[in-house]
Amino acid sequence: MNCREIADFLMDYIEGELPEHVQACFDMHMQNCPPCVEFLKSYRATIQIARQCCQQNPAYNRDEIPEPLIQAILAARKQ
Repeated sequence: MNCREIADFLMDYIEGELPEHVQACFDMHMQNCPPCVEFLKSYRATIQIARQCCQQNPAYNRDEIPEPLIQAILAARKQ
């Protein structure tokens, strides 16, 4: 497994959803690749920050978003 493949499997790794043979390859790579270990740490930190952000700022109800703002976003997407 190479560094690019490690990146593809990060979320499944964090969630404990890697098949056993993939997990073994992932672990072997991580033992020998300090940059991937650091990337995994930063990835975990990013997930944690995003979750905290979502908890502190719950999604707005569509009824709370001003209609002119919705229309402006839709118009901008068409361009």
